[in-house]
Amino acid sequence: MLKIEHAYWLVALFLAGAAWFNLRDRRWWHAAFWLVLAALMGGGRYVMEATAAHDALPAQLAGVGVIALAVLSPRMKRGHIFEREAAAREADAKRLRHRLFGPALLIPLVTLLVALFGAYVVVDGWHLFDPTRMTLTGLALACMVALIAALWVTRAKPAAGIAEGRRLLDTLGWAALLPLTLAALGGVFAATGVGTAVADLVRMVIPVDSAVACVIAYGLGMVLFTVIMGNAFAAFPVLTAGVGLPLLIQLHGANPAILGSIGMVTGYCGTLFTPMAANFNIVPVALLELPNQNDVIRAQWKTGALLLVVNLALMYFLVFRF
Repeated sequence: MLKIEHAYWLVALFLAGAAWFNLRDRRWWHAAFWLVLAALMGGGRYVMEATAAHDALPAQLAGVGVIALAVLSPRMKRGHIFEREAAAREADAKRLRHRLFGPALLIPLVTLLVALFGAYVVVDGWHLFDPTRMTLTGLALACMVALIAALWVTRAKPAAGIAEGRRLLDTLGWAALLPLTLAALGGVFAATGVGTAVADLVRMVIPVDSAVACVIAYGLGMVLFTVIMGNAFAAFPVLTAGVGLPLLIQLHGANPAILGSIGMVTGYCGTLFTPMAANFNIVPVALLELPNQNDVIRAQWKTGALLLVVNLALMYFLVFRF
């Protein structure tokens, strides 16, 4: 059975490969950062099992690793990483043309197919995919399929995947971890009762008997929390626990699946508005050498506002009817 820890092991191997490339180039801080992260990714299952067995040492070691990442991150300076000549890359782009999009499109396609039909892939009573982590294992498989397809389309060597992935990682630096850390932050907020506090506040300022008011509060709350924390992963557990579950699902009978999917997309409208989403809105400014660090936000906020209105309308017309 393909389990989620197998995906983490693959990520750990990739990070270890990135660390090795940096070691060869004497980029010591980058190498140390990705190597520590590889250890945390690869040993996560062991830490969980040891913690469940009341063995505190692995959890403490993981905590030391997180502190090490915080210490190493400011020292990861962006430097020149070898790339092929621009003329060669342009020639390949003209030769391959739209075929370059094929591997990228395979990622959502394969993930969707596994999420929808993976539960039915059973051989002699043996499930190929973990039923409790169907989407994530499907995403891991999709990334591997896309990598193989990209190597086949470009006729590149397998090492090119690690080399180019390492170049992208080093370009993003510590910001590559923002979605992961912000998702964890959302879980912490939900566990500490922030969702309950939000629910109490919403009840004070809106008529909770109105489904429209609850939809608007949920959608705008997702956007506001995303703007503050930089990622909808952090906002989703807080707003869903505080507004979505008690008011929309339990009080007004909203469809949980539709509410969750549209709610997450609505939250990502806030990503287009905020510099806190550094990996989306600040890092591209540095890569493109734009004169103003808010140029990306200026270019996309109108699209975000339009999508917000559309998502709120879809949420209201769909969650109560299916």
